[in-house]
Amino acid sequence: MTTLDSPATAASAIQPASSSGQSRIQTVDAVRGAVIILMALDHVRDYISSAAMNFSPTDLTRTTTAIFFTRWITHFCAPVFAFTAGIGAFLWLGRSRTKAQLSRFLLTRGLWLIFLELTVLRFILVLEIGVKDHLIILSVIWMLGLSMVVLAGLVHLPTRVLAVLSVVVIVGHNLFDKVSAASFGDWAWLWNMLHQLGVFRFHDASILVGYPLVPWVAVMAAGYCFGQVFQSHPSKGAPAWDAGRRRQFLLRLGVGLSAAFIVARALNVYGDPFRWATQSSRLFTVLSFLNTTKYPPSFLFLLMTLGPAMIAMAWLEHRRFSDVHPLMVFGRVPFFFFTVHLAVIHAIAILLGYLRYGWTNFLLIPAPSLGSMRSKFPADFGFDLWVVYVVWIAVIVMMYPLCRWFAGLKQRRRHWWLSYL
Repeated sequence: MTTLDSPATAASAIQPASSSGQSRIQTVDAVRGAVIILMALDHVRDYISSAAMNFSPTDLTRTTTAIFFTRWITHFCAPVFAFTAGIGAFLWLGRSRTKAQLSRFLLTRGLWLIFLELTVLRFILVLEIGVKDHLIILSVIWMLGLSMVVLAGLVHLPTRVLAVLSVVVIVGHNLFDKVSAASFGDWAWLWNMLHQLGVFRFHDASILVGYPLVPWVAVMAAGYCFGQVFQSHPSKGAPAWDAGRRRQFLLRLGVGLSAAFIVARALNVYGDPFRWATQSSRLFTVLSFLNTTKYPPSFLFLLMTLGPAMIAMAWLEHRRFSDVHPLMVFGRVPFFFFTVHLAVIHAIAILLGYLRYGWTNFLLIPAPSLGSMRSKFPADFGFDLWVVYVVWIAVIVMMYPLCRWFAGLKQRRRHWWLSYL
């Protein structure tokens, strides 16, 4: 289901203050910038990889180690974006704003992202705008927008209560894995929206819910509660954290979550709908161990990704970056990067297709999850993995000056509409 990994970067459109002198800000921006770069790799692979046409990169019966890890490393993107979006919301509140103001901001931002998912981003992704007899994919941008809408109400709960609820949902939602949407009859679509990946009909359109709301909304809410760790000054009863204390806490928590993943996955009892199993080689057994479920993200998937992300943030606390460092540039304009880089990748895919096959109508993502859309592509469509990496590097190089320009524009101008881009 690789097509569903439209960048989660929109979540981080809620951004903390952009003072390069504050390590807490640099830490969040830097880790976000890093996963943005990884995200671009996944989308290039989606569009031009020959393997993307025929099978999932995590299908252990058909994949290779290189293809598997090219996909697996990008699993960190969505959890980090959702979590840092929550952190950004908390820091936004801490700058002498009220929770009522934060609720309005989250509500309008979330609705805006949902609108963009269904219109502009859908056109960029698959070059379609029609609804009748078309497939509409509710992907990561929709999920992040809806999570923001829900978080707009949740922020009025006491932080400790919200933290407990978030953890309970993240840990316990796999108890409902065996509940089928079909068991709800005419309300099956609601369970698809909440917890089960699936397709349902809405009038003349088919709706594919790639990112069910649960547990993503809990990840964002947990990030909101976690935001006080990055607060360097006391505010509204929240204590201040100095860099040393924050670094130790991030490292210990990251190691703890990562260790919890290893132990829980080894037990092979709970936390993911699919168990790992011994494979034909030790290496593929390791791949099976790492092959956790993303749609929706299982408890073990979130442990596997958020744990190392915490360790990365602890390490980044030691570093200082200039404003022109790629991690800073990309991390501060995530939604702009997302929108433009998808258009760039799609254009490159069309150009490469034209150069190899001549002009045809294969202008969509050639992923197996799109079913009949694959008929628009030649049977041998796609390029080797090394081409994917070359194009990925080229995309990053092209995006840097564009993102640096836009980051400068946002810094120079304070127009309200820029906060929505």
